[in-house]
Amino acid sequence: MASVFISSVIPASSEDVWEKIRDFNGLPRWHPVVRDSRIQDGLHPDQVGCIRDFRLQNGDRITEQLVGLSDYDMTTTYTILESPMPLTGYVATLRLTPITDGNRTFAEWSAEFDCAEEDEQGLVDGIGNDVFQAGFDALKRHFGQGS
Repeated sequence: MASVFISSVIPASSEDVWEKIRDFNGLPRWHPVVRDSRIQDGLHPDQVGCIRDFRLQNGDRITEQLVGLSDYDMTTTYTILESPMPLTGYVATLRLTPITDGNRTFAEWSAEFDCAEEDEQGLVDGIGNDVFQAGFDALKRHFGQGS
């Protein structure tokens, strides 16, 4: 099983960052690689079980299902249902933790998945850099710190 873990410090309160990322359908409003998104079947985007269908800037389509959401723990967990990436069993969690020294946020994004051995390093690097770190860098820019 492959795993990815990326962490970052965002120069804003965890409540402000959570407000920005909590909406499972809100990726286009903060992640630079996501062009558009919609929740299937008219479900609310914070309802566990809802499915988001989104397109990347390059036109690729991905569907993901929300499998966990905690306002108390500031975590969201989701799984990929359909993707052009050669992987299966993908489960990811995005977690925020308050940093009280300076009113900042420690953000961590992790995923585990199965894939062919020859695809593993490319997927780990691509997800880590192009998805997780790119999202954190965009949040840092949004909250006033260039990357």
